[in-house]
Amino acid sequence: MSRKQEIEHKFLVDSSRLPPLPPGSRLTQGYLSFRPTVRVRTEEREDGSGRMAYLTIKGEGDVGRDEFEYEIPFEEATGLLGMCQGSVITKTRYRLPIDGCPELAWELDIFVGDNEGLVVAELEVPEEGCAFARPDWLGEDVTRDSRYKNAALAERPYREWSEDKDGGG
Repeated sequence: MSRKQEIEHKFLVDSSRLPPLPPGSRLTQGYLSFRPTVRVRTEEREDGSGRMAYLTIKGEGDVGRDEFEYEIPFEEATGLLGMCQGSVITKTRYRLPIDGCPELAWELDIFVGDNEGLVVAELEVPEEGCAFARPDWLGEDVTRDSRYKNAALAERPYREWSEDKDGGG
């Protein structure tokens, strides 16, 4: 089990400005509960180096919140995905290390399926107020926009936003 205080920033991405991407990981995740957030996730690395699965419980908050994560057998996670509420999220995640700061890396998510067209980058920092450089491919800061939380995307996928004049996106 892993418990930590998750402090992250989230941005939209200008895909046309991205550097070449390294091999990523295919993530499939769903939500057993939205309040509190209980997520099941499978991860399969594109380079074939492994697959894993996790059960994660997250507290409330925009920038900082408690997170409990448990590694679980992959086969159990695939079974739990069938029990999830809302839309199952599928995306490829790329890890882009920050020059001069090896402990920090951007996590770039390119969504497919119900959230096709959405590309976001997240940066998890060790403490609130931590300064970081913004690459030129970063767009709007959506850290405090709850629509971009993965749990919210499972409840109301990105593709539905254009169908609603108040939805944005």
